[in-house]
Amino acid sequence: MKKPMSRILSAVIASALALPGLAGAAPVKIGFINTITGAEAPIGETMTNGLDLALEDLKKQGLDLKVIRQDDTGKPDKAISAIEQLATGDEVTAVVGPYTSACANAVAKQAEQYGVSEVIPAASKEDITRQGYKWVFRVNAPAHVYARSLIDAALAFGKPKTVAFIYESTDFGSSLSKVGKEYAVSKGLKVVAEEAYQKGSPDYRSTLAKVKGQNPDLVFMVSYVADAILLMRQSRELGLKPQAFLGGGAGFDTSQFEGERDISTNVFSVTQWTPDSRPSAAAFAARYQARFGKRPTYHAACTYTSMMVVGAAVAKGGADRAKVREALATGSWQTIMGEVKFQAYDGFNNQNKVAMPVVQYQGGKSVTVYPPAVAKAKAVYPFPGWK
Repeated sequence: MKKPMSRILSAVIASALALPGLAGAAPVKIGFINTITGAEAPIGETMTNGLDLALEDLKKQGLDLKVIRQDDTGKPDKAISAIEQLATGDEVTAVVGPYTSACANAVAKQAEQYGVSEVIPAASKEDITRQGYKWVFRVNAPAHVYARSLIDAALAFGKPKTVAFIYESTDFGSSLSKVGKEYAVSKGLKVVAEEAYQKGSPDYRSTLAKVKGQNPDLVFMVSYVADAILLMRQSRELGLKPQAFLGGGAGFDTSQFEGERDISTNVFSVTQWTPDSRPSAAAFAARYQARFGKRPTYHAACTYTSMMVVGAAVAKGGADRAKVREALATGSWQTIMGEVKFQAYDGFNNQNKVAMPVVQYQGGKSVTVYPPAVAKAKAVYPFPGWK
């Protein structure tokens, strides 16, 4: 007789995420800095969902954490106030978050100052883990991995010769576009446009018109949710038609963008995680879909993973900040993202290594198209035009 699917998924999750030494652990306070309100709130919601699922799993394994939540509204000054309260007022043992690169970078300096571990789920600015901090750990890949994955995919699919970059003038946008331009040039591509913009603008037509005038083969965009959608809507209005639209994760890898089928179809994005990467990832995705009625993006998976890793460190170090930091610095864990291990390499410190696949929106869904070893569908290339 076949086992019910719910039991199968539960068994897969349990086997993939089992953490030693949790039974009987005393409650420990953990801070969670996230964007609950503001422009990035849709991504913040997915991160909250991922955290809540992790807390459920940790509790089942014997660790009942007290999570103190702070809303940074996507602004660095709010994030600094949040870490100050958590570190000195609430006296948390560790902090998960924040989301945006600007906020995570601001918190990193404070976490180092206060001697409290910060585990970053999804902020990609290169410099965050290049400053020699001992108390700052990053689960997700830094910006250069986003850029290399997308550009390598485009070169594998076709023969582009030119590329244009459109990016928001924030830590995230500037960092990713900088390493993207450097890598594009190293691969023989000519950068024909570099357009920075202020996030939250109601109109990007003039910027897009400049890019269209250069007739680039690739258009590489770095944006959060609202801007990603608006940029693509206005690209359609202006008839911008490169060989490929490349979305640098973030707003391009969200259920909101996926739902805009008239503008998301055939757009490429890079991602930190896909549900089809391993059985535990598929189980997590099915559970998330059943609970929240939407697919989980990498933001949810990275936050879930970050909280599970923090739980493992707390199981080993208790409420002692120094012991938890040591557990994070020396441990390794099998997770829904594969092995997580914080390492020093190429100028990075306490940085987890993550391979980032490339997805494309086809038929209203995100499907993995690169690299070939993990691809689930053939890429549509070049961009066939607007319907």
